[in-house]
Amino acid sequence: MRKIKLSNMQTARPAPSAGQFLRSFALTCAVLLGFCALLVFLLDPFFHYHRPWFGLAAVQTEKEYQVVGALDHLPYDSLIVGSSVTENNYNGWYDEAFGGQTIKAVRSYGATADLCWLLSRAHETHRLRNVYYNIDPTSLYAEPEVTFAASGCPMYLYDRNPFNDVSYLLNKTVLFEEIPHSVLMSLRGYDENTSYNWWTSKTFSREAALSHYTRSETVLPEQSEHAKDEELRGNLALLTAEVEAHPETDYYFFFPPYSALWWDNAVRTGARDFVLYDESRAMKTLLQYKNVRLYCFQADSEIIFDLDNYMDALHFRPEINHQMVTWMKEGRYELHSDADVDAQIDALRRVTDRAARSKY
Repeated sequence: MRKIKLSNMQTARPAPSAGQFLRSFALTCAVLLGFCALLVFLLDPFFHYHRPWFGLAAVQTEKEYQVVGALDHLPYDSLIVGSSVTENNYNGWYDEAFGGQTIKAVRSYGATADLCWLLSRAHETHRLRNVYYNIDPTSLYAEPEVTFAASGCPMYLYDRNPFNDVSYLLNKTVLFEEIPHSVLMSLRGYDENTSYNWWTSKTFSREAALSHYTRSETVLPEQSEHAKDEELRGNLALLTAEVEAHPETDYYFFFPPYSALWWDNAVRTGARDFVLYDESRAMKTLLQYKNVRLYCFQADSEIIFDLDNYMDALHFRPEINHQMVTWMKEGRYELHSDADVDAQIDALRRVTDRAARSKY
């Protein structure tokens, strides 16, 4: 019988079992997911873990996602705090005027509770030299409750829970949009002083402002100046608690110049009296503190009646932001006493009467 040489024969390999295939597939997925998580951690476009590495700039264009991480990890000793009307500031304007290193802590709605929450977060990791705080009239009578979760903010970036970071580390948008955007903007020479600026995509003109304003045909009766007392008390309690807790920090509170259209609407909706009362109470309350300086730019007729300064009833050109910094440095429109406040409110009442009489 002829012997068969087994070495010359091709031995058939057994097919992998279902278990082996699943283990191999799971291992491949784990490696890919681990790589994705590591990439997000290293480049970290929302500054959740650290300031930018590898020489990249801190590209800040998504405030709901980046402000908290920036407050935790970026270098600064001063803050611009406020609503969307503060976002067009060039941070370096404040550095040049008052010294220090300034970044923004902004929230679209500018609600007092939200802004004070951001300030508290900043105090946890940084010793603040100056706070430049924009007070919107509406912030004084908004509900004194934090609104981040209710408005849909990504709370996994706000809380201290590391276990829900998977929503960030394995996020398709972060991987394929935010990281490439951040890297590309940095390579193009992104200027960190322009954080959250949006003015380049907007049109500022009388036509633009009027196109966003519908004037009511009727004028409602004035509401009582005490109509929002409860909300006012809550918001002032938040502001004074912030100021009292940090006597080492200088607070520059300022009221921005909304357009005549905004004040016309306040008159026509019957809100003007309680708005002015709330502002008067806030000003006199804040002036009691030695670490507070207070400015009101609302009655500057050259600004508020020139609708070419606005894109709608309240958002103004970045040149107005710059002008306010200059005026603060010069001490213009600064209020020092209750008498100054009363004079300012009287002037603002005359301005708002004029706004209500104007034809648009």
